[in-house]
Amino acid sequence: MKYDYLVVGSGLFGAIFAYEANKKGKKCLVIDKRSHIAGNIYTQKIENINVHKYGAHIFHTSDKQVWAYINQFAEFNRYTNSPVARYKNEVYNLPFNMNTFNKLWGVFTPEEAKQKIQQELEEVEIGEPKNLEEQAIKLIGKTIYEKLIKGYTEKQWGKRATELPAFIIKRLPVRFTYDNNYFNDLYQGIPIGGYTRNH
Repeated sequence: MKYDYLVVGSGLFGAIFAYEANKKGKKCLVIDKRSHIAGNIYTQKIENINVHKYGAHIFHTSDKQVWAYINQFAEFNRYTNSPVARYKNEVYNLPFNMNTFNKLWGVFTPEEAKQKIQQELEEVEIGEPKNLEEQAIKLIGKTIYEKLIKGYTEKQWGKRATELPAFIIKRLPVRFTYDNNYFNDLYQGIPIGGYTRNH
């Protein structure tokens, strides 16, 4: 059989590209290295709980048209990703924000938080960060790095933070507001019943 497009990956992008191309009369062959549909957004029902097999995938956008478009395929809940981190017997808000800084240092204003981070940076001499540890400390200071980044990162990657490249941590959100929302987007959610409910 002859195809107009070979689509590699059956996640959101691949599936939607094939869907739209098909509406225009094009034939698509969609392939994926996984043995099931949906690529990394595959949802599996286990004991009546929708489990995101490859980690949580929260759909988020600030574009009203994109949100309306994606909602034609499934009804989305209003899910706000506001994770917490546990360090020993302490719980902290992520992404790092004023709630985190207040609990760590007792500060109340963005200026106080920035001053505290700056004080910690002055205690170490880091020029151009050579690894993840140096980049994290330069971004958020030593206290947060040691309590909330180091252990988790080393467990996740299976390597010491000093062996990991600096760029990995550059996308880490740091906010000087009392907002625990991980994303800044207006529209956020997960399909009710999961991404692969009708599978």
